[in-house]
Amino acid sequence: MMWYDGGWGWGGWFIMAIVMVLFWALVIAGVVALVRYLTSGHHGHPGGPPTPSNEAGGVSRRAEDLLAERFARGEIDEDEYKRRITLLREHR
Repeated sequence: MMWYDGGWGWGGWFIMAIVMVLFWALVIAGVVALVRYLTSGHHGHPGGPPTPSNEAGGVSRRAEDLLAERFARGEIDEDEYKRRITLLREHR
């Protein structure tokens, strides 16, 4: 008795294996992207995009915000605030 090959031989099994690996890679990447999107907390908020703290401008912006908060609470005086804000802006 002879088996019907269909003309693909081992090439069919190889292509099928590659397609399955690509399929599962896409499924896993989709799940990871969905989880990251849902846990990021940035979706659905009005306003511009959030400034990441790992960018050069993001770190100094956060430092300026903290300095402004300290000035508003009265922890530092106006001269100290101006001196520090100037120093921060020089080192951007």
